[in-house]
Amino acid sequence: MPGKKQFDPERAVDQAVRLFWARGYSNASLRDLLKVMKIGEGSFYNSFKSKKHLYLLCLKRYHATVTARRFAAFDAAPSAKQAVRRYFAAILDDLDDPRIPNVCLMAGSLSSDVLGARDLRDYVVAEMEALRQILIGRLDEASARGELPAQFDSRNVADIIITYLQGFFRVVRVLRKRAEMERQIESLLVGLGL
Repeated sequence: MPGKKQFDPERAVDQAVRLFWARGYSNASLRDLLKVMKIGEGSFYNSFKSKKHLYLLCLKRYHATVTARRFAAFDAAPSAKQAVRRYFAAILDDLDDPRIPNVCLMAGSLSSDVLGARDLRDYVVAEMEALRQILIGRLDEASARGELPAQFDSRNVADIIITYLQGFFRVVRVLRKRAEMERQIESLLVGLGL
C-alpha cells in the first residue's frame, strides 16, 4: 500500500513556479527546487518525474494564473486600443509588486535550454501563438467595426507587440521606472496605429 503524500503538491508547484520565474530553468537546481518545495528527492521523482516535467507543470500554472489575469484585463476593455493598453498595464502592475520577479516566465522560456526540449518548446511556441491569435482576433474585429483603418495589418502589429514584449522583459530590469516604460509603450502603440 503506497504511503500518503506528506506534502501539498499544489503548493509545491506554486513554490517551484516562483523559483523558475526568478531564476530561469537552468539556474534553478534540483537542490534549490527541493528546498523551496519542502520535499525530498524521492517525493520529487515520484510526484513530478523530472525537472523538465515540473517546469512544464509550472508553465501551465503560470498561464492559468498570471497570464489569465492579464488576458482578463485585455478582454474587459471596450475597444482594441484600450485592450492592448490594459494588457500592458496589467504587466506593469505585476512589475510594481516587489514579490514578483522582473521577468515573464514565458519570456524567460525563450532560451536554448528550454527550447531544446521538444515538449517544453512545443508548449512555449503554442502559448506564444495563442497570444498572437488573441491579438489578431481583437484587432481584426476592431478593423471590421471601423475602430481601426480597414487596411490595418493586424498580423504584423500582433507580431511586433509580441517581439517587443520579449525585449521589454529583458530591458525592464534596467528601466525600472514605470513612467519610462509607459511612455515607451505609448510611443510603440501610437506608432502602430493603436
